[in-house]
Amino acid sequence: MIGRLIEIFTGQAPQHRHARSDELQVAVAALLIEAARTDAGFDTAERTMIRDLLARRFDLAPAETERLLRAAGDAQDRSVEMYRYIRRITDGYDAEERIELIEMLWDVAYADGTLDPQEDALVRRIAGLVHVSDRERGAARKRVLARRRLTA
Repeated sequence: MIGRLIEIFTGQAPQHRHARSDELQVAVAALLIEAARTDAGFDTAERTMIRDLLARRFDLAPAETERLLRAAGDAQDRSVEMYRYIRRITDGYDAEERIELIEMLWDVAYADGTLDPQEDALVRRIAGLVHVSDRERGAARKRVLARRRLTA
């Protein structure tokens, strides 16, 4: 409540809101990087897809997108588990945003035109952890396949 009043009267959002937003952005980017690293390698198509998804999702300029990718990559390199990112997402995103995340993960998984079984397993696992139903996960996958003109 206090933070909202400060925002209304000063036109500035409280600092913790920006930090929370940044943490969510890093969490999303780290999960996308995890998906890209799951198969044989983190190739150019996957890197480009992640860059485009992040820029679009968070309305970032190219330099901001690169900073986010570096921060998420560094966080991913230091982290031994993805569950801290999952927690940030389940706490910070509503159901629709979590479904959008799953769709983004499918986009990364299909960036090279094929779905590796490990990528499929990872997306399924993350969907369950962020409370996206099998039906919604499947619908997100179908949207990606249709958009990319691929078949299952």
